[in-house]
Amino acid sequence: MQLFRIKTMNAIAPEGLALLTDRYIVDPEESDPEGLVVRSSQVDLNLFPNLLGVARAGAGVNNIPVDEASEKGICVFNAPGANANAVVELVYTTLGIWLRNVEKSISFCKDLNKLKDDDSINIEVEAQKKKFKGEEMAGKTLAVVGLGKIGVGVANAGLHHGMKVIGFDPFPAMDNIHGLSPEVTLSRSRKEALGQADFISVHIPLNKNTRGYVTQKDFLEFVKDDAILINYARGPIVDEDAVLAALASGKLRGHISDFPSVKFIGHEKIIVTPHLGASTSESEENCAVMAVRELKSYLEYGNIVHSVNFPNIETIPTVDVHTRLTVINRDQPGMIGLVTNILGAHHINIMNYTNKSNGTLGYNIIDCAGPVPASVEKEICQQEGVLRTRSIAFHEA
Repeated sequence: MQLFRIKTMNAIAPEGLALLTDRYIVDPEESDPEGLVVRSSQVDLNLFPNLLGVARAGAGVNNIPVDEASEKGICVFNAPGANANAVVELVYTTLGIWLRNVEKSISFCKDLNKLKDDDSINIEVEAQKKKFKGEEMAGKTLAVVGLGKIGVGVANAGLHHGMKVIGFDPFPAMDNIHGLSPEVTLSRSRKEALGQADFISVHIPLNKNTRGYVTQKDFLEFVKDDAILINYARGPIVDEDAVLAALASGKLRGHISDFPSVKFIGHEKIIVTPHLGASTSESEENCAVMAVRELKSYLEYGNIVHSVNFPNIETIPTVDVHTRLTVINRDQPGMIGLVTNILGAHHINIMNYTNKSNGTLGYNIIDCAGPVPASVEKEICQQEGVLRTRSIAFHEA
């Protein structure tokens, strides 16, 4: 039985690690892993020459060099939606804190300890509470930019808070949109959505195209005056200087962020939390379980679910399959014929061939009736356009 070496980075919830059975050697000090399970640590792929897959116990993968992983034939997984409820709840917690002046009112109450009796405290409370008068969410308009699992959750919850909700996503995934309440208005235009909103909650991934997404041009210029901007996605999607300028001019009356920075800390119009979005025991457990299951399925069967760089593909091998060969290639014509011709030339019987492409990479699962010699695998791997091959034997030689 093949054993797989797994390296953990950061603290991974034990509920996830418990899924790694006796087929796995799990060690945070493992120097030559075939699989990584990681949360927020930066991943240096050059340290792990035999790495096959990286599973991120969370949604964002900006700590993983995804393009480099693709070139090396390393599959990168994430756990979309596993932390969605945690983020959704925190968005409304902090928005409520802002609207009802909870932070200031708690500080006021702490200062009441200088008074010596309840009558004095009650008199002071009644005299000063008008300073903390807030407002309700109900009746306001919420714009949600980015309709992934978290964005859909925020949008649906906005309805339960009595708000009119507008959703915008330039590239919506139908699996997510199916979970969106029909009462949420889908906008075709970012400008239209932003121009109506009292509150704007941004939920987009961080990548080279979204860094600095929230800036003056094409975003803040469309926002109606006195709006509140909420960022529980990633810090760098926001242009901090543009937000500070909008706060100073009154374009924004407030900003709620999960990402402390020198420019934001202490600002009277900004509430900052210390990257708490997914920091619940339930979220960490859900993310770890999802990430480990994805990595296990890939290592044991070559199946891919929730990959950010490879096409998703799953097949179940029958009991008659001896060896499963996987081939990762650049998306170019002729690859299927090339692989099948080589296997046929070596009299290897193909029982099932499944191929998927994401437009950049192709992934092939070839179930064979007999063993695939290392020399044949090497021959395929040496062909132009092939990035990596792997054999998974289901029967002992």
